[in-house]
Amino acid sequence: MSKKSKKEQEVETLTEETTNVNNNQEETNNEVDINKVMEDLNNQIINLENEKAELTNKVKLAQADLVNYRVRKDEEVSGLLKYANKELIIELLPIIDNFERAIGNEKLDATDDIKKYYEGIHMIYNGLKTTLNKFGVEEINRVGEVFDPNLEQAILTDSVEDKEDEVILEVLQKGYKLKDRVIRPATVKINQK
Repeated sequence: MSKKSKKEQEVETLTEETTNVNNNQEETNNEVDINKVMEDLNNQIINLENEKAELTNKVKLAQADLVNYRVRKDEEVSGLLKYANKELIIELLPIIDNFERAIGNEKLDATDDIKKYYEGIHMIYNGLKTTLNKFGVEEINRVGEVFDPNLEQAILTDSVEDKEDEVILEVLQKGYKLKDRVIRPATVKINQK
């Protein structure tokens, strides 16, 4: 074997060192690339988790809005059904008033035919009142009680000394409520001193 010259040995050593440096640099570059990739992946995970949380909140808000909408809709439908007959009942009230006037004009000394006629009027009137009561219609008749502008409207006053002020003396036209809502206030005469 031939002996290598010092120069050749130095060249070989330098070549090995360069190769080692290059290999170390590649390993370092690979580690840097892996770290960069890991950092990018972690950032993507964080972004995806934030996006997921945002979308989850949007879904929860949408569900809450839907529940609120359903509750409002149910209340509206319930209110519509509860007072669905209001217009019809308002149209029937003058008919009841006319029946009451006819009954008020009944004469005690009438003939049998006229008495039968009045009995028929009483039957129709009572049947109509019973039907309206089934649907939640109530009379507002508060004679002797203190005037309430939510239930009555006063169109006449009188001064009666033995009655308190603002007390209803007489109902001139009956008022009616449908369930809990006034559909026609009573027209009354009240006491004012």
